[in-house]
Amino acid sequence: MKRPFKAVPIKLGKRYRARRRRQQIERVLFPVIVLAIAAAVGAVIGVGLPADTSVLSPGYSGVVTGCTVIDGDTIRCGDERIRLLGIDAPEMPGHCRSGRNCAPGDPFASKQSLAAALSGTIRIKRYGEDRYGRTLAALSGGSGDLSCWQLQHGQAIYKPRWDNTGRIARTCPASVL
Repeated sequence: MKRPFKAVPIKLGKRYRARRRRQQIERVLFPVIVLAIAAAVGAVIGVGLPADTSVLSPGYSGVVTGCTVIDGDTIRCGDERIRLLGIDAPEMPGHCRSGRNCAPGDPFASKQSLAAALSGTIRIKRYGEDRYGRTLAALSGGSGDLSCWQLQHGQAIYKPRWDNTGRIARTCPASVL
């Protein structure tokens, strides 16, 4: 018994070639579009993070610019508030809530000391965030490590429980005694 005749498409016509080209483009274009969308999503997620980071993870290092001093242990670089690792400086007037044992000393002198040390290229090593949303970090500039600077100049006190990586204790051991 003979098999029935099967029609075979003619692969020479304009419509067939156009459809074939479209199928080839779709085969190549689909993965490219998926990758482009993934890159766009990654870029959008990265835009909302603090300056100089693509993905903020503990230990991310970089350089920060445009920094101003808020008090003796906190600075602001752009939209990022940064809390110096391992130290506590005197609070500005009205900032020490009742019942809290705040660091002793002159808050204005502490702030001025930190501002004086904030020179040159400021490098940052991020370690996470505190409960107020500030980046916990070790910063260093032309004057060396800023936490150590504040300790060496008597403008802050060392807080071992805030130095959970032990970085400040290793960086300036003479100042943490």
